[in-house]
Amino acid sequence: MAVARLRFLDKQEEELVHAQSLKSLKEIGVLVRSHPVLKTLHNAGAEVDIKTGVAKIPEHMVKEALQSVPHRIKLCGRDPKHDMSLPTETFPRIATTGLAVYIRDYETGEKRASTRADIAKFVRLADALEPISYCWTSMTARDVPHMSHGVHELWVAMQNTTKHVQGVTLLSAEDSRRQIELGALVAGGRQELRKRPLFSVICCSIAPLSYEEGAVEGMVEFAKAGVPVVSMSMSLSGGSAPVTMAGTITNANTENLASLVITQTAAPGSPHVYSSSSAPIDMRTGGIHYMTAEPALISAGLGQMAQRYGLPCMVGDWGINDKEEPGMPHSFSEIVGVFLTTLSGTDMAGGMGGLDAVKGASLEQMVIDANLWDNLRAYARHFTFTPETIALDVVKAVGHGNTFLTHPHTARLFKKELSFWDPKKLAWEQTYSDKMVPEAHEIVLKTLEEHKVPEIDKAVLEKGNRMIKDFEKSVE
Repeated sequence: MAVARLRFLDKQEEELVHAQSLKSLKEIGVLVRSHPVLKTLHNAGAEVDIKTGVAKIPEHMVKEALQSVPHRIKLCGRDPKHDMSLPTETFPRIATTGLAVYIRDYETGEKRASTRADIAKFVRLADALEPISYCWTSMTARDVPHMSHGVHELWVAMQNTTKHVQGVTLLSAEDSRRQIELGALVAGGRQELRKRPLFSVICCSIAPLSYEEGAVEGMVEFAKAGVPVVSMSMSLSGGSAPVTMAGTITNANTENLASLVITQTAAPGSPHVYSSSSAPIDMRTGGIHYMTAEPALISAGLGQMAQRYGLPCMVGDWGINDKEEPGMPHSFSEIVGVFLTTLSGTDMAGGMGGLDAVKGASLEQMVIDANLWDNLRAYARHFTFTPETIALDVVKAVGHGNTFLTHPHTARLFKKELSFWDPKKLAWEQTYSDKMVPEAHEIVLKTLEEHKVPEIDKAVLEKGNRMIKDFEKSVE
């Protein structure tokens, strides 16, 4: 099967990154701010210093983790037609944006703090847009108590899509347990959730090489419950990682291997996704610099490392708009970066509908992003190369100097083999501007009016709402 793929590292460079990651784990170790997790690592063979919280991980623990982790997993939706098998065989599956703290109101244009109601509309629109394969919880619910916002976001997202939901908030072990309970309610029980994980969770290390107590203990809870853990490294070149490309890629790879050891030591065989959202810092401002050349190259290198280990991965970021207003504000350089990222070997990526380096969100931007991806993904579909598809028998039948246009072989296969872009969607790409926003706005209005998401059983909803209320009281 032929699929367009781009490679960045040669074989020797892959092996060097792996070897240096093992050296880092053994000699530098990782800071783990959790005594229970440190104890688990110590019992499995790590050299642990309880006073400093540093665990030095030997090579055999990495090998054991790579042997126990599943190399193919399925992320499921309430509707099985949206189930995703990973690794993918063609183009990656793209999700909505991450954890925005504000939204551009689609009715007023106002920039304001995001709410539960905004998450519901945002996810429902994503449910309707076919190019979007799964949904992040997308925004911070800033109208609920802070310590419970993660469970609110997951619960609202699960009600408004039948696609797979990926959570991006993890505050504590108890927070994880409540999210697991909510997922199990919808799935029909804990065993059903384990069989068909309706949600997964991004669990971030803190670069360089450290783990906060709540996040790492929560990661362990998810692993034990069979909820897929997405071990995201956010290694920032020149900030939280060496400024060199090699140093950033190695740091992110090291953190992924450490996260894998933690989940597999706690729960051997638990589903795990290798992940990164790494980029350089902007040396002028100190902020994350997504709209430059390096993020795509980092993604390409880490995609190769994930493939080396046989792990499903989410190492790409979808992002064409780092401005505060919706539109397509960048020219060829940035679009090429999106293209390279999605063809570099990642199985998943998030970011549709994001603004302002993922701090903001816009429904119109989601429509623009989905239309662009509908065109771009045609480059990464698979093509079969066999004697039958090469079709020498057809060549012989057509004969020298004649046309294949009227042959039945062409009529039977042209829709499968050729891509046909919508001229209206292509028109949005003719200029980098906000000219397409009014048309995207009309699509938002029409979709939100017409698209209905199958409801979760009323008794399940009521029980979930009570669970969240109880959790709010416990964390006040």
